[in-house]
Amino acid sequence: MVSRRRVFSILKKEVFHILRDPFTIIMALVMPVVMVLIFGNAIEFNVQKVPTAYVDQDHSQSSRMLLRMLGSSQYFKLEPVDSVLQGNQRMERERASALIVIPPTFEMNLSGRCPSHVQVLLDGTDNSSVGAIAGYIGLIQEKIIKEIYKGGSIKAPLKVESRFLFNPELSSQWFIVPGLTAVIMAILSILLTALTISREWESGSMELLLSTPVRPIEIVCGKIIPYAFLGIFSVFVVYLIARIVYSLPFVGSHWVFGLGALLFLLSYLGLGLLVSTVVRNQQAAVQVAMVLGLMPSMLFSGFIFPLEQMHVVCRWIATIFPAQWFVDIARDQFLKGSSIANLWLPFSALLANVCLIVSLCVQKFKRTLEK
Repeated sequence: MVSRRRVFSILKKEVFHILRDPFTIIMALVMPVVMVLIFGNAIEFNVQKVPTAYVDQDHSQSSRMLLRMLGSSQYFKLEPVDSVLQGNQRMERERASALIVIPPTFEMNLSGRCPSHVQVLLDGTDNSSVGAIAGYIGLIQEKIIKEIYKGGSIKAPLKVESRFLFNPELSSQWFIVPGLTAVIMAILSILLTALTISREWESGSMELLLSTPVRPIEIVCGKIIPYAFLGIFSVFVVYLIARIVYSLPFVGSHWVFGLGALLFLLSYLGLGLLVSTVVRNQQAAVQVAMVLGLMPSMLFSGFIFPLEQMHVVCRWIATIFPAQWFVDIARDQFLKGSSIANLWLPFSALLANVCLIVSLCVQKFKRTLEK
């Protein structure tokens, strides 16, 4: 049986360690704020004010109207050039990302109701922005045609209207910040707990702990609980910043979000203890913890890169780590608000991760005691 008195004794000892260690306090209080503000403002998927050169070979009212509508949008920053060659030189020198060429017969073709083409050259070296620029041009193309023809005889056989649910403005912050919660919690929890046992091995206090009748499961529980409270506080800080600074909505249940955060915390806290149990050097434990905490949460969680576009092997690797499942829960609760019944798969995966990691941690710690 697990003794609550012994668990509380280990917990109390770990609390004293935390209070005497300013590094732990600073990481728990400052790191979430800094990471949310930096990542939330630095990562932007919406490409705006694209430097765009243009060559107007027509110099007509229609061509000026076309350029005015392109320039009045928030997507393009137009700069005139004298020739196509000069525009290509601007793109080669990375002073422009796009070049628009209006032919000399532009208005004449429009007046005769004939097809009139406008050439758009894009810098393909940055493929992340090329798709966005092409999409912007497609979005405003219909508006430009309607304005030029002034609602005349142009009729499309099929009209498609799109609406964006859950994130109507396609805000990058609404996509990034909920997933950032998983990254901060993963790095913070695994890094702090990775130092706890390795620090005791280096300081020699582990020998005193091994001489006591405390069982491995009691040591693991006593060391996880204080850092779990720190992790919950970090989640609360990220939640406040998301709501106040970035004006994110929260349409789900706080209980569902809190339960998912708790399971995710326990899995990474147990993983940090497992690292500190295997690696008895603090410096090596930090390096292993950063590899296990930072890389999966950044690359294999869907935080930035969509998992659906990855190779099937990478998708299978992503299912092993808890980060993917909590990112799904966090984004869902912030933007959609599904019930826990609809989120049974990520919750089941997180619960399985907690049971597996804590069991491995207890077993490994028991073998260490037998040495």
